[in-house]
Amino acid sequence: MAVHWKLVVDCADPLAQAAFWAEALGYEREDNSALVKRLLASGVVGEEQTVLVDGRRAWRHAAAVRHAEDPVDPATGTGLGRRLLFQAVPEAREDKRAKNRLHLDLHVGAARRDAEVERLKGLGAAVLRVVDEVSGSHVVLADPEGNEFCVQ
Repeated sequence: MAVHWKLVVDCADPLAQAAFWAEALGYEREDNSALVKRLLASGVVGEEQTVLVDGRRAWRHAAAVRHAEDPVDPATGTGLGRRLLFQAVPEAREDKRAKNRLHLDLHVGAARRDAEVERLKGLGAAVLRVVDEVSGSHVVLADPEGNEFCVQ
């Protein structure tokens, strides 16, 4: 039996990371405002745990993006398919110094690669290096918090 999963990224600013990756992947930011409002109204969470984003209540320390074609839990706004969850952790506020042990490869094709790299740079990514090998070529970039990813 297959296991349902999501990729969780520890970061300093989950709202900014979610905004970047939603644009980078063509995903949608999850809208958990109905759940947040219910939990606020019942006293389970306090206002300090939330923030307004585009006029809706969101979690201050977590944000997710999901594939637009995947199902969503209507009660929580949580994606039920392909998604990335960004969560704030204290150690992420330090400068990133190590190579990622896990990264995303964005497959756009050789014909689109240069244009895609330029688009991602416009969103805040930085080019780290261009790799040309016998097995193929790709560009290694870093997102706004320094997390590496590749465009192939």
